[in-house]
Amino acid sequence: MTIHQAPEAFGYESFLAAHQRKEVLRFIACGSVDDGKSTLIGRLLHDTKQIFDDQITALRRDSRRHGTQGAEIDLALLVDGLQAEREQGITIDVAYRFFSTDKRSFIVADTPGHEQYTRNMATGASTADVAVILVDARQGLTRQTRRHALLVAMLGIRRVVLAINKMDLVGWSEAKFDAIVSGFSAFTETFGFAEIRPIPLSAKNGDNVVLPGISAPWYGGTPLLDYLESVPVHEEALTAPFRMAVQWVNRPNSEFRGFSGLIASGRCAVGDAVTVAPSGRGTTIGRIVGPDGDLASAQEGQSVTLVLADEVDASRGSVLAAAAHPMQVSDTLAVRLFWAAETELVPGATLLAKIGTVTVSAVVAQIRSRIDPETGKPGQADKLVANDIADVTLKLDRAVAFDPYAETRDTGGLILIDRESTDTAALGLIQARAREAGPEGAGPTRGLLAALKRLLRG
Repeated sequence: MTIHQAPEAFGYESFLAAHQRKEVLRFIACGSVDDGKSTLIGRLLHDTKQIFDDQITALRRDSRRHGTQGAEIDLALLVDGLQAEREQGITIDVAYRFFSTDKRSFIVADTPGHEQYTRNMATGASTADVAVILVDARQGLTRQTRRHALLVAMLGIRRVVLAINKMDLVGWSEAKFDAIVSGFSAFTETFGFAEIRPIPLSAKNGDNVVLPGISAPWYGGTPLLDYLESVPVHEEALTAPFRMAVQWVNRPNSEFRGFSGLIASGRCAVGDAVTVAPSGRGTTIGRIVGPDGDLASAQEGQSVTLVLADEVDASRGSVLAAAAHPMQVSDTLAVRLFWAAETELVPGATLLAKIGTVTVSAVVAQIRSRIDPETGKPGQADKLVANDIADVTLKLDRAVAFDPYAETRDTGGLILIDRESTDTAALGLIQARAREAGPEGAGPTRGLLAALKRLLRG
């Protein structure tokens, strides 16, 4: 007789429960070409034992065919999955990898270093909590290092690891390390970073990545993984005002009507006063229903259904917000745009704008300035091409609720969609409600009305 052990004996349920309770940290690895971004991520995966034996076998085979480390394993090939990437030895697309330790789960985005893939880098950074900016210790700060630091700051990432890689190739020089840290700190002084953590490491050899390195006794800090396991997650989002975009109206029967969505920021509790944006109608929270039943409160990152105390008009696209901190509402927005399409963007272009759970028609009323991605300084432009960054004015077909991106990333970001191909054309960061330019505030619409009045009078 065959005896089968009960599933409970394996501890599957407790194992899964423990992993579900873990915080998730999203971080981005960026830097110049050949700084070692893909190798660093490969080292993290390898040294945290996230690679199976059959993957190691395949990696050895691929390293002989495409690798750059001679007879040794090329860990970069764990991330550079596209054939073109392997043939050229560069990263082209954003590659996401997932791994977990006893303390946290991680989602890491390996982003391209080339200028022509700036849009890909912006995509990876838009959802990251931390940026790991790699610097080749031999090269020091480069044009791309400065460019990526500025882009990271623009996209709202406030915590940065300055990972000074290939320290073994400069003899683990403390003077070289200090010079790079000093230069980076001076360049980013006005960027608003909450923390810059410099770490000397060797991704190829594994020093100070997962395990402490022994070649730099002058370094008293922790390895990279220790920092990633302890850095605060979603701290800004938790302290921000409550926001939840309505994804759908939950009405299983005539006795229940709730509004379901993911809490983008802040906290809420039963009895809290909220407003429905963009209408501005006020009410209070009567119930908070989670996956396992009623809750007394909920916070950023939780998916819940809110039952409101009053019958208010809300649907997909509405946003429930803390009454004490209402959202801004406008049909004309000042937006910093990361243009991603291969086609040119000119004033008057019509696209779809997706803001949270609402999609509206948007016209590019004005290109106010093109931003130099190395200095952040504005300049004139009459059109945008792929990878350009610019400040534009968008005119929407109806008013929407929003927060400035600098205050809340989830309710301050948008994407522009090509109406014909439905491809994502741009990533946008809402700066503020835009005023129409011109004498006495006359923009395109007001200018036409004024001309019509003059025509009627004459």
